[in-house]
Amino acid sequence: MLAEPQNITVAVVQAATELYSLPKTLDKLEAYTRSAREEHSAQLVVFPEAFLGGYPKFSTFDVVIGERRDSGREEYLRYHSGAIQLPSPELSRIEDISKVCNVFLVIGIIERDGGTLYCTAIFVDPKLGYVAKHRKLAPTAAERIVWGQGDGSTLPVHAHTFLTGEKEMQAKISATICWENYMPLLRSFYYGLGTQIYCAPTVDARPEWQHTMIHIALEGRCFVLAACQFAQEKHYPQDHPVRDSTAREAENVMIAGGSVIVSPLGKVLAGPLLGKEGILSATIDLNDCVRGKFDLDVAGHYARPDVFQLRANVKPSEFS
Repeated sequence: MLAEPQNITVAVVQAATELYSLPKTLDKLEAYTRSAREEHSAQLVVFPEAFLGGYPKFSTFDVVIGERRDSGREEYLRYHSGAIQLPSPELSRIEDISKVCNVFLVIGIIERDGGTLYCTAIFVDPKLGYVAKHRKLAPTAAERIVWGQGDGSTLPVHAHTFLTGEKEMQAKISATICWENYMPLLRSFYYGLGTQIYCAPTVDARPEWQHTMIHIALEGRCFVLAACQFAQEKHYPQDHPVRDSTAREAENVMIAGGSVIVSPLGKVLAGPLLGKEGILSATIDLNDCVRGKFDLDVAGHYARPDVFQLRANVKPSEFS
């Protein structure tokens, strides 16, 4: 007797922040969420890293080792003012969008907490509202100039019950932001908590990223939903740094996309999407996670706990 499918429809949005404008980008979030629901029947939608608040591609904040300049402080002030507090009126609007569209949202934001900014992914339930967040543990390279580090208290694998027709299905959802996906112990932590829908908000548009997403799907026997920004110079303020300031052109690409949805056995179900904004969707069967673990369960029969052990500090840091 065949197992009854555990089907839900998921989507990733590939889009850019609008001119570092929070109101304009919230409008865009609403439009894409409605489209994902109405045109793709999506029940879960993932948005890219730093979608709300913006990814400061090519910005230096006028920093050199041993010196910070006033111009960089002014740029940070502007960037900080466009970030989101939790809670806030902006979060309330996101909750309303989720509720009206009946869509579970995973969204990359820049979170403002006091004077510090964090690269964060928030989880928003259509009935319960904001339910969890994950702060990026290790900002990459120069990102450390403007983003603080997350801690072990924001590493949720959130269980959400989806309703398809009369049938309820619970899925375990996690989020790992951009190059955190290269942290093997973080991946192992999520695998150990049973993640089934592994969300990967990112701005990494390199071809090599596709190999990473397929590897993680195979390794974790989970569905991987990678949402990348596609951004052009026209999406940034006129005074924002670009690759070549002497040849500024609205259509020049800043972030090239590459969003993708991958199955637990490494099959690409949708994408990669390149060269434009858009939505990818797929109907997934959660039973495929179990089918995949028949021969590889890295948190189970492939774990060898007699040889390897993972310890995680999930307490808030002193100043969290």
